[in-house]
Amino acid sequence: MKFEIFNYFSYYQWWKNLDKFILTLIITLFLVGLFFSLVSTSLIASDKLDTNSYFFFFKHLFFVLLGLFIIFIFSYIDQKTLYRISIYIFLISLILLILVPFIGIEVKGSTRWLNLFFLPRLQPVELVKPFFIVILALIISNNKLSNFTIKFIISFVLTSSIALLLVLQPDLGQTLLIGLSWMILIFISGINLFLLIALSAVGVSLLLYIAFYVPKFEYIKNRLLSFFDTEKGSHNFQSDKALDSITSGGFFGKGIGEGTLKNRVPEAHTDYIISVISEEFGVLVIMLILFLFLIFIFSIFKKVNKEPDNSIKLILVGSASLILIQAMIHIGVNIRLFPTTGMTLPFLSYGGSSIISVSILSGIILNLTKRKV
Repeated sequence: MKFEIFNYFSYYQWWKNLDKFILTLIITLFLVGLFFSLVSTSLIASDKLDTNSYFFFFKHLFFVLLGLFIIFIFSYIDQKTLYRISIYIFLISLILLILVPFIGIEVKGSTRWLNLFFLPRLQPVELVKPFFIVILALIISNNKLSNFTIKFIISFVLTSSIALLLVLQPDLGQTLLIGLSWMILIFISGINLFLLIALSAVGVSLLLYIAFYVPKFEYIKNRLLSFFDTEKGSHNFQSDKALDSITSGGFFGKGIGEGTLKNRVPEAHTDYIISVISEEFGVLVIMLILFLFLIFIFSIFKKVNKEPDNSIKLILVGSASLILIQAMIHIGVNIRLFPTTGMTLPFLSYGGSSIISVSILSGIILNLTKRKV
């Protein structure tokens, strides 16, 4: 009986101290993704899979429900347990990322997924990202390492190792995301601005050298060249179709089920979900979605401003930045501001690994924004 009372009390305390506004925004974004999954992409995806009409939607729903459970777990546990679990899961996910080049599944020239019996088509980098932010923040804010240069070197080696594993897949989009996240955390921790600019220049130069002079990554060179030269090659086909769909949708869209992009572009329900939504529901709906993202990020930064603990500050800023940068890259690709990267839109895009990743991030954010007792 005492155990039951203790459980009830702990759940009550969890709910009482939880930031319900941020939780509402997270659930709203997931529901928006489910809605557009149902009305915009389910039928065409099911036709491709030769399954019943709502198979795609129910699969998306399953991962969202799994994601909500993950959010509860990571927001419920205490802070010390969160840090300890993060270290263990990060090491496991890093091992899985190392295994990708050896036993990974190749899809369209890239080997990014593992086929695990309990979770087929797992993309290990999606597990790495949230815990990478936690580990990076703990390294930078570690009081036992008083010398910032040592912290910087350790964080740089860790980030470079992950980036190298991603380049080998190859996955330029996720490499860029990891690199930018590291730069943001290093910048706000107090590094010299000129040193950061110099490192950024070296990193960009190295990526360009790999893309243009290493034969294995020739596809990246072709993609970059075709991005700047619209008449060259077929690499612009998907981005051009996505931009045309946004334009044709106008302010109010063509109506539910009237869009054509999902029929013409592979993986429209993941990499080009913003264009699919815009074509059928209009730019105004996209603006509302962006507004939700901005409120979500602003709500996190408000908490950061009041937080005295440096490690929590860094984790919250890193988590919010990761979500924001990924959303910006996704939207930038859809409006042809960036080359095609294969980046999903957090919360909205279909994809089990992506939903699990953003759920872990959301759980960590809710955990660290809880009201202190």
